[in-house]
Amino acid sequence: MSKSFYITTAIDYVNGQPHLGHAYEKVITDVIARAHRALGEDTFYLTGLDEHGQKVQQAAEAEGKSPQAYCDELAISWKAFAESLDLSNNDFIRTTESRHKRFVRAILSKLHAEGHFYRATYKGFYSLKEETFLTEKDRRPDGTFDPAWGEVVELSEDNYYFRLGAHQNWLIKHIEENPDFVQPDYRRNEVLGFLRSEPLQDLCITRPTKRLNWGIPLPFDEEFVTYVWFDALSNYVTVPASLGDPAVLSVLARWAGEPTADSATQTQACCLWPADIHVIGKDIIKFHAVYWPIMLKAAGLPLPKQVLVHGWWQKDGQKMSKSTGNVVDPVAVIRDWGVDAFRFYVVRELDIGPDGNWTDAGFVARYHAELANGLGNLVNRSLSMLKRYRQGKVPPVSSELAPETEAISKRVIDNLRAHRLQAALIAIWDLVARANQYVDHTAPFKLAKDPAQSRRLDEVLYNLAEICRVLAVLLGPFLPSTAAKMFRQLGLKESPDKLAACAWGGLAEGHLIGQPEPLFPRRD
Repeated sequence: MSKSFYITTAIDYVNGQPHLGHAYEKVITDVIARAHRALGEDTFYLTGLDEHGQKVQQAAEAEGKSPQAYCDELAISWKAFAESLDLSNNDFIRTTESRHKRFVRAILSKLHAEGHFYRATYKGFYSLKEETFLTEKDRRPDGTFDPAWGEVVELSEDNYYFRLGAHQNWLIKHIEENPDFVQPDYRRNEVLGFLRSEPLQDLCITRPTKRLNWGIPLPFDEEFVTYVWFDALSNYVTVPASLGDPAVLSVLARWAGEPTADSATQTQACCLWPADIHVIGKDIIKFHAVYWPIMLKAAGLPLPKQVLVHGWWQKDGQKMSKSTGNVVDPVAVIRDWGVDAFRFYVVRELDIGPDGNWTDAGFVARYHAELANGLGNLVNRSLSMLKRYRQGKVPPVSSELAPETEAISKRVIDNLRAHRLQAALIAIWDLVARANQYVDHTAPFKLAKDPAQSRRLDEVLYNLAEICRVLAVLLGPFLPSTAAKMFRQLGLKESPDKLAACAWGGLAEGHLIGQPEPLFPRRD
Protein backbone atom coordinates (compact mmCIF):
# COMPACT_ATOMS: atom_id res chain seq x y z
CA MET A 1 0.00 0.00 0.00
CA SER A 2 1.48 3.37 -1.03
CA LYS A 3 1.63 6.26 1.41
CA SER A 4 -0.59 9.29 0.87
CA PHE A 5 0.73 12.84 1.01
CA TYR A 6 -0.43 13.90 4.49
CA ILE A 7 -0.68 17.58 5.43
CA THR A 8 -2.13 19.21 8.56
CA THR A 9 -2.88 22.62 10.01
CA ALA A 10 -2.50 23.36 13.68
CA ILE A 11 -5.80 22.70 15.43
CA ASP A 12 -7.52 25.84 16.65
CA TYR A 13 -8.28 26.55 20.29
CA VAL A 14 -12.02 27.06 20.77
CA ASN A 15 -12.01 29.84 23.36
CA GLY A 16 -12.99 32.41 20.71
CA GLN A 17 -13.98 33.07 17.13
CA PRO A 18 -11.88 32.54 13.96
CA HIS A 19 -9.69 35.37 12.67
CA LEU A 20 -7.47 36.19 9.67
CA GLY A 21 -4.53 34.14 10.95
CA HIS A 22 -6.68 31.01 11.17
CA ALA A 23 -8.02 31.62 7.66
CA TYR A 24 -4.58 32.18 6.15
CA GLU A 25 -3.15 28.97 7.61
CA LYS A 26 -6.08 26.93 6.35
CA VAL A 27 -5.98 28.46 2.86
CA ILE A 28 -2.24 27.96 2.26
CA THR A 29 -2.55 24.38 3.51
CA ASP A 30 -5.49 23.86 1.16
CA VAL A 31 -3.52 25.22 -1.82
CA ILE A 32 -0.68 22.80 -1.06
CA ALA A 33 -3.12 19.89 -0.66
CA ARG A 34 -4.94 20.70 -3.91
CA ALA A 35 -1.62 21.11 -5.73
CA HIS A 36 -0.44 17.65 -4.65
CA ARG A 37 -3.74 16.13 -5.77
CA ALA A 38 -3.41 17.96 -9.09
CA LEU A 39 0.09 16.47 -9.43
CA GLY A 40 -1.51 13.04 -9.20
CA GLU A 41 -0.73 12.24 -5.55
CA ASP A 42 -3.26 10.72 -3.18
CA THR A 43 -3.54 13.46 -0.55
CA PHE A 44 -5.04 13.73 2.93
CA TYR A 45 -5.63 17.15 4.52
CA LEU A 46 -6.46 17.36 8.23
CA THR A 47 -7.66 20.34 10.24
CA GLY A 48 -9.73 20.62 13.42
CA LEU A 49 -10.20 21.92 16.94
CA ASP A 50 -8.36 21.82 20.26
CA GLU A 51 -11.15 21.69 22.86
CA HIS A 52 -9.62 20.91 26.27
CA GLY A 53 -7.83 23.05 28.83
CA GLN A 54 -8.31 25.68 31.46
CA LYS A 55 -9.26 28.56 29.17
CA VAL A 56 -12.09 26.51 27.65
CA GLN A 57 -13.30 25.42 31.10
CA GLN A 58 -13.28 29.03 32.33
CA ALA A 59 -15.02 30.37 29.21
CA ALA A 60 -17.73 27.72 29.52
CA GLU A 61 -18.26 28.50 33.22
CA ALA A 62 -18.50 32.22 32.42
CA GLU A 63 -21.38 31.44 30.06
CA GLY A 64 -23.05 29.05 32.48
CA LYS A 65 -22.52 26.05 30.19
CA SER A 66 -20.82 22.70 30.50
CA PRO A 67 -17.47 22.63 28.67
CA GLN A 68 -18.80 20.01 26.23
CA ALA A 69 -21.91 22.06 25.37
CA TYR A 70 -19.73 25.15 24.97
CA CYS A 71 -17.38 23.28 22.59
CA ASP A 72 -20.24 21.73 20.62
CA GLU A 73 -21.71 25.17 19.91
CA LEU A 74 -18.38 26.67 18.86
CA ALA A 75 -17.52 23.64 16.73
CA ILE A 76 -20.52 24.40 14.53
CA SER A 77 -19.26 27.90 13.76
CA TRP A 78 -15.65 26.73 13.24
CA LYS A 79 -16.75 24.03 10.80
CA ALA A 80 -18.87 26.60 8.94
CA PHE A 81 -15.81 28.85 8.85
CA ALA A 82 -13.74 26.07 7.23
CA GLU A 83 -16.48 25.53 4.65
CA SER A 84 -16.62 29.25 3.87
CA LEU A 85 -12.93 29.10 2.86
CA ASP A 86 -13.69 26.39 0.26
CA LEU A 87 -11.30 23.94 1.89
CA SER A 88 -10.76 20.43 0.57
CA ASN A 89 -9.93 18.88 3.96
CA ASN A 90 -10.50 15.14 4.25
CA ASP A 91 -11.17 15.13 7.99
CA PHE A 92 -11.94 17.50 10.84
CA ILE A 93 -10.73 16.35 14.24
CA ARG A 94 -12.12 17.48 17.60
CA THR A 95 -10.02 16.55 20.62
CA THR A 96 -13.19 15.72 22.57
CA GLU A 97 -13.91 12.81 20.19
CA SER A 98 -13.49 9.29 21.52
CA ARG A 99 -11.22 8.29 18.60
CA HIS A 100 -8.76 10.97 19.70
CA LYS A 101 -8.94 10.28 23.44
CA ARG A 102 -8.34 6.56 22.97
CA PHE A 103 -5.02 7.04 21.21
CA VAL A 104 -3.84 9.90 23.42
CA ARG A 105 -4.27 7.52 26.36
CA ALA A 106 -2.39 4.85 24.40
CA ILE A 107 0.58 7.19 23.87
CA LEU A 108 0.53 8.16 27.56
CA SER A 109 0.35 4.53 28.69
CA LYS A 110 3.26 3.48 26.48
CA LEU A 111 5.50 6.40 27.52
CA HIS A 112 4.69 5.86 31.20
CA ALA A 113 5.36 2.11 31.03
CA GLU A 114 8.72 2.77 29.37
CA GLY A 115 9.85 5.21 32.08
CA HIS A 116 9.58 8.56 30.30
CA PHE A 117 7.43 10.19 33.02
CA TYR A 118 7.95 10.89 36.72
CA ARG A 119 5.84 12.57 39.41
CA ALA A 120 7.18 15.59 41.30
CA THR A 121 6.04 18.62 43.29
CA TYR A 122 6.28 22.01 41.60
CA LYS A 123 6.56 25.25 43.53
CA GLY A 124 6.57 28.48 41.56
CA PHE A 125 4.67 30.77 39.23
CA TYR A 126 1.91 29.87 36.78
CA SER A 127 0.35 31.89 33.94
CA LEU A 128 -3.39 31.29 33.94
CA LYS A 129 -3.77 32.91 30.51
CA GLU A 130 -1.12 30.78 28.78
CA GLU A 131 -1.67 27.68 30.94
CA THR A 132 2.05 27.31 31.53
CA PHE A 133 4.56 27.36 34.38
CA LEU A 134 7.02 30.25 34.51
CA THR A 135 10.58 30.42 35.84
CA GLU A 136 12.80 33.15 37.20
CA LYS A 137 14.01 33.75 33.62
CA ASP A 138 10.50 34.92 32.72
CA ARG A 139 10.61 37.72 35.32
CA ARG A 140 11.52 41.26 34.43
CA PRO A 141 14.34 43.08 36.31
CA ASP A 142 11.81 44.57 38.73
CA GLY A 143 10.48 41.11 39.63
CA THR A 144 7.18 41.45 37.75
CA PHE A 145 6.01 39.42 34.77
CA ASP A 146 5.22 40.77 31.33
CA PRO A 147 1.47 41.57 30.99
CA ALA A 148 1.40 39.18 28.03
CA TRP A 149 1.38 36.34 30.58
CA GLY A 150 -1.89 37.64 32.04
CA GLU A 151 -2.59 36.83 35.67
CA VAL A 152 0.37 35.04 37.28
CA VAL A 153 -0.18 33.10 40.50
CA GLU A 154 2.06 31.14 42.86
CA LEU A 155 1.41 27.40 42.93
CA SER A 156 2.59 24.35 44.77
CA GLU A 157 1.25 21.11 43.31
CA ASP A 158 2.13 17.61 42.18
CA ASN A 159 2.27 16.80 38.47
CA TYR A 160 3.79 14.34 36.04
CA TYR A 161 6.81 15.39 34.01
CA PHE A 162 8.24 14.16 30.71
CA ARG A 163 12.03 13.70 30.70
CA LEU A 164 13.22 15.80 27.75
CA GLY A 165 16.94 16.24 28.46
CA ALA A 166 17.93 12.81 27.15
CA HIS A 167 16.49 13.72 23.74
CA GLN A 168 18.23 17.06 23.19
CA ASN A 169 21.34 15.90 21.34
CA TRP A 170 19.67 13.57 18.86
CA LEU A 171 17.07 16.27 18.06
CA ILE A 172 19.81 18.81 17.31
CA LYS A 173 21.52 16.21 15.11
CA HIS A 174 18.24 15.39 13.33
CA ILE A 175 17.53 19.04 12.51
CA GLU A 176 21.13 19.60 11.36
CA GLU A 177 21.06 16.54 9.11
CA ASN A 178 17.57 17.22 7.73
CA PRO A 179 17.54 20.87 6.63
CA ASP A 180 13.95 20.61 5.36
CA PHE A 181 12.63 19.45 8.73
CA VAL A 182 11.88 23.04 9.80
CA GLN A 183 11.25 25.63 7.10
CA PRO A 184 11.89 28.43 6.21
CA ASP A 185 15.61 28.25 7.04
CA TYR A 186 15.54 31.14 9.48
CA ARG A 187 12.89 29.35 11.55
CA ARG A 188 15.11 26.26 11.55
CA ASN A 189 17.98 28.40 12.81
CA GLU A 190 15.74 29.73 15.61
CA VAL A 191 15.00 26.19 16.78
CA LEU A 192 18.66 25.16 16.62
CA GLY A 193 19.64 28.31 18.51
CA PHE A 194 17.15 27.48 21.26
CA LEU A 195 18.31 23.86 21.51
CA ARG A 196 22.01 24.71 21.55
CA SER A 197 21.78 27.55 24.05
CA GLU A 198 20.54 25.76 27.17
CA PRO A 199 19.51 22.35 28.54
CA LEU A 200 15.89 21.37 27.87
CA GLN A 201 13.68 21.59 30.95
CA ASP A 202 11.42 18.60 31.62
CA LEU A 203 7.89 19.16 30.36
CA CYS A 204 4.93 19.14 32.75
CA ILE A 205 2.33 16.95 31.01
CA THR A 206 -0.58 17.02 33.50
CA ARG A 207 -2.85 19.21 35.57
CA PRO A 208 -4.46 17.97 38.81
CA THR A 209 -8.21 17.37 38.51
CA LYS A 210 -8.85 19.42 41.64
CA ARG A 211 -7.76 22.48 39.63
CA LEU A 212 -8.73 21.43 36.10
CA ASN A 213 -11.08 18.61 35.17
CA TRP A 214 -11.69 19.47 31.49
CA GLY A 215 -9.14 17.21 29.86
CA ILE A 216 -8.26 13.61 29.08
CA PRO A 217 -7.70 11.66 32.34
CA LEU A 218 -4.31 9.99 32.70
CA PRO A 219 -4.77 6.24 32.13
CA PHE A 220 -2.40 5.47 35.00
CA ASP A 221 -3.53 8.12 37.53
CA GLU A 222 -7.11 9.42 37.39
CA GLU A 223 -6.29 12.31 39.74
CA PHE A 224 -4.71 14.11 36.77
CA VAL A 225 -5.75 15.20 33.29
CA THR A 226 -3.42 15.56 30.31
CA TYR A 227 -1.84 18.97 29.68
CA VAL A 228 -3.62 20.54 26.73
CA TRP A 229 -0.52 20.71 24.51
CA PHE A 230 0.34 17.02 24.92
CA ASP A 231 -3.29 16.26 24.08
CA ALA A 232 -3.45 18.67 21.10
CA LEU A 233 -0.19 17.66 19.41
CA SER A 234 -1.27 14.03 19.42
CA ASN A 235 -4.13 14.75 16.99
CA TYR A 236 -1.80 14.42 14.01
CA VAL A 237 -1.27 10.75 14.92
CA THR A 238 -4.65 9.89 16.45
CA VAL A 239 -6.51 10.48 13.17
CA PRO A 240 -4.28 8.12 11.13
CA ALA A 241 -4.49 5.61 14.00
CA SER A 242 -8.29 5.77 14.03
CA LEU A 243 -8.28 5.18 10.26
CA GLY A 244 -6.16 2.05 10.61
CA ASP A 245 -2.76 3.44 9.66
CA PRO A 246 -0.35 0.49 9.94
CA ALA A 247 2.70 2.64 10.82
CA VAL A 248 0.89 3.98 13.90
CA LEU A 249 -1.07 0.89 14.89
CA SER A 250 2.04 -1.30 14.82
CA VAL A 251 3.33 0.87 17.69
CA LEU A 252 0.18 1.84 19.59
CA ALA A 253 -2.40 -0.88 18.94
CA ARG A 254 -1.83 -2.94 22.07
CA TRP A 255 -1.84 0.17 24.26
CA ALA A 256 -5.12 1.33 22.73
CA GLY A 257 -6.87 -2.00 23.21
CA GLU A 258 -6.90 -2.42 19.43
CA PRO A 259 -5.93 -5.51 17.48
CA THR A 260 -2.52 -5.15 15.84
CA ALA A 261 -2.87 -4.08 12.20
CA ASP A 262 -2.63 -7.29 10.18
CA SER A 263 -2.65 -7.77 6.43
CA ALA A 264 -6.47 -7.90 6.35
CA THR A 265 -6.93 -4.54 8.08
CA GLN A 266 -4.08 -2.97 6.16
CA THR A 267 -5.90 -3.44 2.86
CA GLN A 268 -8.71 -1.24 4.23
CA ALA A 269 -6.46 1.22 6.04
CA CYS A 270 -5.18 4.69 5.29
CA CYS A 271 -1.41 4.87 4.95
CA LEU A 272 -0.72 8.42 6.17
CA TRP A 273 1.99 8.54 8.82
CA PRO A 274 4.49 10.15 8.97
CA ALA A 275 3.00 13.53 8.10
CA ASP A 276 4.63 15.19 5.10
CA ILE A 277 3.96 18.73 6.34
CA HIS A 278 2.65 20.31 9.53
CA VAL A 279 1.66 23.91 8.65
CA ILE A 280 1.83 26.10 11.78
CA GLY A 281 2.21 29.70 12.96
CA LYS A 282 5.53 30.98 14.28
CA ASP A 283 4.20 31.34 17.84
CA ILE A 284 3.94 27.56 18.33
CA ILE A 285 7.19 26.48 16.71
CA LYS A 286 8.75 25.19 19.98
CA PHE A 287 5.82 22.84 20.56
CA HIS A 288 5.97 21.43 17.02
CA ALA A 289 9.71 21.41 16.35
CA VAL A 290 10.94 20.42 19.84
CA TYR A 291 8.26 18.79 22.03
CA TRP A 292 6.37 16.98 19.26
CA PRO A 293 9.36 15.19 17.66
CA ILE A 294 10.57 14.16 21.12
CA MET A 295 7.12 12.76 21.96
CA LEU A 296 7.12 10.77 18.73
CA LYS A 297 10.68 9.46 19.07
CA ALA A 298 10.03 8.40 22.65
CA ALA A 299 6.86 6.59 21.57
CA GLY A 300 8.74 4.81 18.76
CA LEU A 301 6.92 6.59 15.91
CA PRO A 302 8.51 8.09 12.77
CA LEU A 303 8.98 11.87 12.74
CA PRO A 304 7.09 14.17 10.35
CA LYS A 305 9.02 15.23 7.28
CA GLN A 306 8.53 18.97 7.68
CA VAL A 307 7.23 21.68 9.98
CA LEU A 308 6.36 24.62 7.69
CA VAL A 309 6.13 27.87 9.66
CA HIS A 310 4.20 30.95 8.53
CA GLY A 311 4.20 34.47 9.94
CA TRP A 312 1.53 36.69 11.45
CA TRP A 313 -0.75 39.29 9.91
CA GLN A 314 -1.00 42.90 10.94
CA LYS A 315 -3.67 45.33 9.79
CA ASP A 316 -2.60 48.76 8.58
CA GLY A 317 0.84 48.23 10.11
CA GLN A 318 -0.57 47.58 13.59
CA LYS A 319 -1.07 44.43 15.64
CA MET A 320 -4.63 43.18 15.27
CA SER A 321 -6.76 43.81 18.34
CA LYS A 322 -10.45 43.26 19.00
CA SER A 323 -10.43 45.91 21.71
CA THR A 324 -9.29 48.64 19.30
CA GLY A 325 -11.38 47.31 16.41
CA ASN A 326 -8.26 46.80 14.29
CA VAL A 327 -9.29 43.41 12.87
CA VAL A 328 -10.13 41.69 9.60
CA ASP A 329 -13.22 39.48 9.58
CA PRO A 330 -12.53 36.86 6.87
CA VAL A 331 -16.19 35.80 6.76
CA ALA A 332 -17.32 39.38 6.10
CA VAL A 333 -14.71 39.81 3.34
CA ILE A 334 -15.79 36.54 1.72
CA ARG A 335 -19.45 37.49 1.95
CA ASP A 336 -18.75 40.84 0.29
CA TRP A 337 -16.08 39.97 -2.29
CA GLY A 338 -16.23 36.20 -2.77
CA VAL A 339 -14.06 33.40 -1.40
CA ASP A 340 -11.63 33.31 -4.33
CA ALA A 341 -10.89 37.04 -4.03
CA PHE A 342 -10.03 36.43 -0.38
CA ARG A 343 -7.92 33.34 -1.13
CA PHE A 344 -6.08 35.22 -3.89
CA TYR A 345 -5.22 38.20 -1.72
CA VAL A 346 -3.85 36.31 1.28
CA VAL A 347 -1.67 34.01 -0.83
CA ARG A 348 -0.50 36.73 -3.24
CA GLU A 349 0.15 39.29 -0.49
CA LEU A 350 2.06 37.09 1.98
CA ASP A 351 4.74 34.54 1.23
CA ILE A 352 4.99 31.62 3.67
CA GLY A 353 7.41 32.66 6.41
CA PRO A 354 7.50 36.44 6.99
CA ASP A 355 4.84 38.59 8.62
CA GLY A 356 2.27 40.35 6.45
CA ASN A 357 0.15 43.47 6.48
CA TRP A 358 -3.50 43.55 5.42
CA THR A 359 -4.83 46.86 4.17
CA ASP A 360 -8.35 47.27 2.83
CA ALA A 361 -7.00 49.57 0.11
CA GLY A 362 -4.44 46.94 -0.89
CA PHE A 363 -7.14 44.29 -1.09
CA VAL A 364 -9.35 46.48 -3.30
CA ALA A 365 -6.40 47.45 -5.51
CA ARG A 366 -5.38 43.83 -6.11
CA TYR A 367 -9.00 42.83 -6.74
CA HIS A 368 -9.42 45.42 -9.49
CA ALA A 369 -5.95 45.31 -11.04
CA GLU A 370 -5.25 41.59 -10.99
CA LEU A 371 -8.61 39.82 -10.74
CA ALA A 372 -11.12 42.10 -12.51
CA ASN A 373 -8.92 43.94 -15.04
CA GLY A 374 -6.28 41.21 -15.37
CA LEU A 375 -7.72 37.70 -15.30
CA GLY A 376 -11.43 38.55 -15.56
CA ASN A 377 -11.01 40.92 -18.49
CA LEU A 378 -8.77 38.46 -20.36
CA VAL A 379 -11.20 35.57 -20.09
CA ASN A 380 -14.27 37.65 -20.85
CA ARG A 381 -12.94 39.36 -23.95
CA SER A 382 -11.19 36.22 -25.27
CA LEU A 383 -14.34 34.10 -25.08
CA SER A 384 -16.66 36.92 -26.13
CA MET A 385 -14.63 37.43 -29.33
CA LEU A 386 -14.70 33.69 -30.01
CA LYS A 387 -18.51 33.83 -29.66
CA ARG A 388 -18.84 36.95 -31.80
CA TYR A 389 -16.46 36.06 -34.62
CA ARG A 390 -16.68 32.25 -34.72
CA GLN A 391 -20.06 31.52 -33.07
CA GLY A 392 -18.21 29.96 -30.13
CA LYS A 393 -16.55 27.28 -32.25
CA VAL A 394 -12.85 26.67 -31.54
CA PRO A 395 -10.66 27.25 -34.65
CA PRO A 396 -7.85 24.91 -35.76
CA VAL A 397 -5.05 24.43 -33.25
CA SER A 398 -2.36 27.13 -33.34
CA SER A 399 0.77 26.96 -31.19
CA GLU A 400 2.02 30.54 -31.46
CA LEU A 401 2.06 31.08 -27.69
CA ALA A 402 2.71 27.43 -26.78
CA PRO A 403 6.43 27.79 -25.93
CA GLU A 404 5.86 30.77 -23.61
CA THR A 405 2.82 29.16 -22.00
CA GLU A 406 4.60 25.86 -21.42
CA ALA A 407 7.64 27.65 -19.92
CA ILE A 408 5.42 29.57 -17.49
CA SER A 409 3.42 26.43 -16.66
CA LYS A 410 6.68 24.69 -15.76
CA ARG A 411 7.62 27.60 -13.48
CA VAL A 412 4.24 27.38 -11.76
CA ILE A 413 4.47 23.62 -11.26
CA ASP A 414 8.07 23.80 -10.01
CA ASN A 415 7.03 26.44 -7.48
CA LEU A 416 4.02 24.38 -6.38
CA ARG A 417 6.23 21.33 -5.84
CA ALA A 418 8.47 23.48 -3.63
CA HIS A 419 5.42 25.04 -1.87
CA ARG A 420 6.42 28.52 -3.06
CA LEU A 421 2.81 29.58 -3.44
CA GLN A 422 3.32 33.30 -3.86
CA ALA A 423 5.93 32.71 -6.57
CA ALA A 424 3.55 30.33 -8.36
CA LEU A 425 0.79 32.96 -8.37
CA ILE A 426 3.18 35.60 -9.67
CA ALA A 427 4.12 33.27 -12.53
CA ILE A 428 0.44 32.67 -13.35
CA TRP A 429 -0.13 36.41 -13.58
CA ASP A 430 2.86 36.69 -15.92
CA LEU A 431 0.82 34.51 -18.28
CA VAL A 432 -2.28 36.66 -17.72
CA ALA A 433 -0.25 39.77 -18.57
CA ARG A 434 1.30 38.12 -21.64
CA ALA A 435 -2.11 37.10 -22.98
CA ASN A 436 -3.59 40.57 -22.42
CA GLN A 437 -0.55 42.05 -24.17
CA TYR A 438 -1.15 39.60 -27.05
CA VAL A 439 -4.71 40.91 -27.45
CA ASP A 440 -3.45 44.47 -27.61
CA HIS A 441 -0.71 43.63 -30.14
CA THR A 442 -2.78 41.45 -32.47
CA ALA A 443 -5.99 43.55 -32.23
CA PRO A 444 -8.42 40.74 -33.18
CA PHE A 445 -11.30 43.23 -33.38
CA LYS A 446 -9.43 44.86 -36.32
CA LEU A 447 -8.55 41.51 -37.91
CA ALA A 448 -12.26 40.62 -37.85
CA LYS A 449 -13.00 43.54 -40.20
CA ASP A 450 -10.68 42.22 -42.91
CA PRO A 451 -11.77 38.95 -44.62
CA ALA A 452 -8.19 38.47 -45.83
CA GLN A 453 -7.09 38.15 -42.20
CA SER A 454 -9.53 35.32 -41.38
CA ARG A 455 -6.80 32.72 -40.89
CA ARG A 456 -4.79 35.08 -38.69
CA LEU A 457 -7.91 35.77 -36.62
CA ASP A 458 -8.37 32.00 -36.16
CA GLU A 459 -4.80 31.72 -34.85
CA VAL A 460 -5.26 34.57 -32.38
CA LEU A 461 -8.61 33.31 -31.12
CA TYR A 462 -7.26 29.79 -30.61
CA ASN A 463 -4.23 31.01 -28.66
CA LEU A 464 -6.40 33.14 -26.39
CA ALA A 465 -8.97 30.42 -25.70
CA GLU A 466 -6.25 27.83 -25.06
CA ILE A 467 -4.43 30.16 -22.65
CA CYS A 468 -7.72 30.60 -20.76
CA ARG A 469 -7.94 26.80 -20.47
CA VAL A 470 -4.35 26.47 -19.25
CA LEU A 471 -4.87 29.31 -16.77
CA ALA A 472 -7.91 27.52 -15.31
CA VAL A 473 -5.78 24.41 -14.71
CA LEU A 474 -2.95 26.41 -13.09
CA LEU A 475 -5.42 28.35 -10.93
CA GLY A 476 -7.20 25.21 -9.68
CA PRO A 477 -5.28 24.89 -6.39
CA PHE A 478 -5.58 28.61 -5.64
CA LEU A 479 -9.03 29.66 -6.89
CA PRO A 480 -10.98 26.41 -7.25
CA SER A 481 -14.42 27.89 -7.88
CA THR A 482 -13.06 30.41 -10.42
CA ALA A 483 -11.16 27.65 -12.23
CA ALA A 484 -14.37 25.59 -12.41
CA LYS A 485 -16.28 28.62 -13.78
CA MET A 486 -13.62 29.11 -16.46
CA PHE A 487 -13.96 25.49 -17.55
CA ARG A 488 -17.75 25.83 -17.70
CA GLN A 489 -17.44 28.96 -19.84
CA LEU A 490 -15.06 27.05 -22.09
CA GLY A 491 -17.73 24.33 -22.41
CA LEU A 492 -15.48 21.74 -20.75
CA LYS A 493 -17.23 19.12 -18.63
CA GLU A 494 -14.19 17.81 -16.74
CA SER A 495 -12.66 19.49 -13.68
CA PRO A 496 -9.53 21.67 -13.89
CA ASP A 497 -7.79 19.58 -11.25
CA LYS A 498 -4.91 17.85 -13.06
CA LEU A 499 -1.78 19.84 -13.75
CA ALA A 500 -0.81 17.45 -16.53
CA ALA A 501 -3.65 19.07 -18.50
CA CYS A 502 -1.47 22.20 -18.89
CA ALA A 503 0.01 20.64 -22.03
CA TRP A 504 -0.79 22.85 -25.01
CA GLY A 505 -3.55 21.85 -27.42
CA GLY A 506 -6.25 20.67 -25.05
CA LEU A 507 -8.98 22.55 -26.91
CA ALA A 508 -9.95 20.58 -29.99
CA GLU A 509 -10.93 22.17 -33.29
CA GLY A 510 -14.70 22.53 -33.55
CA HIS A 511 -15.32 22.40 -29.80
CA LEU A 512 -18.18 24.68 -28.75
CA ILE A 513 -17.54 26.94 -25.78
CA GLY A 514 -20.18 27.99 -23.25
CA GLN A 515 -21.46 31.43 -22.32
CA PRO A 516 -18.90 34.05 -21.14
CA GLU A 517 -19.76 35.77 -17.86
CA PRO A 518 -17.71 38.18 -15.72
CA LEU A 519 -15.54 36.28 -13.22
CA PHE A 520 -14.75 39.28 -11.02
CA PRO A 521 -17.18 42.14 -11.64
CA ARG A 522 -15.63 45.57 -11.17
CA ARG A 523 -16.63 47.33 -7.97
CA ASP A 524 -16.85 51.11 -8.07
